[in-house]
Amino acid sequence: MNTRLFIIIAAINMFIAIGAGAFGAHGLKRILSADMLAVWHTAVTYQIAHALGLFIVTLLSYKLATPLLSWSAYLMLGGIILFSGSLYILSLTGLRPLGAITPIGGVLFMVSWLLVIIAACKADNL
Repeated sequence: MNTRLFIIIAAINMFIAIGAGAFGAHGLKRILSADMLAVWHTAVTYQIAHALGLFIVTLLSYKLATPLLSWSAYLMLGGIILFSGSLYILSLTGLRPLGAITPIGGVLFMVSWLLVIIAACKADNL
């Protein structure tokens, strides 16, 4: 795992999520319906949670030298892109077919955390 790269990616995602949250609260409040604003908020929430997850997984990789954590980080990033990204676009465009992409991102999140569980269970240095 390229830890420097993933720390940067995690920080970029936090930066984007904070900006998106502020934009939703102030810029989109008058433009989007309450339902679409809630969808936007869900995207922000999951992006923040999983950007923090990227930091955690990256820092864990120092303690647990396993490729499972690299896979977890890549899957988490994919989940952010597919889950939060599809919800951001859905909110702004109203294109409902994008909702079919969102669960794929959710599954990537779940698998990424499952890999963290497996890595922790297999670790002999904890």
